[in-house]
Amino acid sequence: MSFLECVRISFRSIRANGLRSVLTMLGIIIGVAAVIAMVAIGEGTSTSVASQINGLGSNLLIVTPGQATQGRVSLGAGSLNTLTMADAEALMQKESISGVAPSVNTRGQIVWGSNNYSSMLEGTSADFPQVRNVEVGQGRFFSNFEVKMQYNVAVVGTEVVSNLFKGANPVGQTVQINRIPFTIIGVLQSQGSSGMTNNDDRIIIPITTAMNRLTGGKNVGSIYVSAASPDLMEKAQQDIQQALRANHKLRPQAADDFRITSQSDILSTAQSVSSSMTALLSGIAAISLIVGGIGVMNIMLVSVTERTREIGIRKAIGAKRGDILRQFLIEAVTLSLIGGVIGIALGVGAAFLVSKFSQMATSISLSPIMYAFLTSTLVGVIFGVYPARKAAQLKPIDALRYE
Repeated sequence: MSFLECVRISFRSIRANGLRSVLTMLGIIIGVAAVIAMVAIGEGTSTSVASQINGLGSNLLIVTPGQATQGRVSLGAGSLNTLTMADAEALMQKESISGVAPSVNTRGQIVWGSNNYSSMLEGTSADFPQVRNVEVGQGRFFSNFEVKMQYNVAVVGTEVVSNLFKGANPVGQTVQINRIPFTIIGVLQSQGSSGMTNNDDRIIIPITTAMNRLTGGKNVGSIYVSAASPDLMEKAQQDIQQALRANHKLRPQAADDFRITSQSDILSTAQSVSSSMTALLSGIAAISLIVGGIGVMNIMLVSVTERTREIGIRKAIGAKRGDILRQFLIEAVTLSLIGGVIGIALGVGAAFLVSKFSQMATSISLSPIMYAFLTSTLVGVIFGVYPARKAAQLKPIDALRYE
């Protein structure tokens, strides 16, 4: 028989046992769909995280408090309160640093007229737009003078505007933030969402106002630093370390009570975690392909048993072992390929629906689709060889006697 004749017989056999064929392909369909969907979500998340980190600012360095220990047990990063406004002011004097934005965060209830909304409240300096790569879309950002004089001014995100002002122009409006009056002077340009973080849902106020009138603390949560140029990143890190150790009066042998993280460090860690999770989820999903392959082998063994007399007749009229082997192997591969194509369609559809109806980003590329297609082909070949060999090795007389 020719190759096309074998394919035609394979399709005829699959149609003759439609429900059984669908149930056999189910494992492959689920496996392929799950692998494509998981890889799409993983790649989309990785791209989104990279975009978010790159959007934090150019040449960015982040200084956070160190970690305390209790009984030789680490209490985690940020468990020490070691950073102050004096640290930020000391860093501003360094030539390798072009901008410094200390930060404190808390939740704030903002009220305008009869409307109220709860949002993330961040106190920072006038360097915030430059250091954090943020632009003001409407109005203006507060100045160094307003930070120094502890003015009650605020710049809000677009999410706050849409939820609180309901279409009204927010610039110039007076609102109550935690029962303290503030004047809205600007609206940040939309930055969108990344994972579970909504960058548009925040209120930015002078850090001096936040610390003295809202949080009541003397320490800052973190300090964002922008190096003067990419070539000065290493020099800026050294300057930060020297300045903070001097400010904190640390002895030469004492460990740093702060941590400096670069943009590339954050990106590398985030992508590593994302890649590991994608590989893990894809590996779990790939188990379905193995289960599907076992299903294909099982149904092909049943098919060989049911068609024993047919095999005997074919051999009796001149079919060789290779003809029978090829026929059943093509049938197994066809079964797997149909399941693979359906799985690819479902996987792409699932990734599209996840992106459309949730905040998770997805990215569909050609490589996982080709991988899924080739894998489904290999599943058909690997798990179809044994049944096909069993059929090819049947002796014509024994096959014709089979009842």
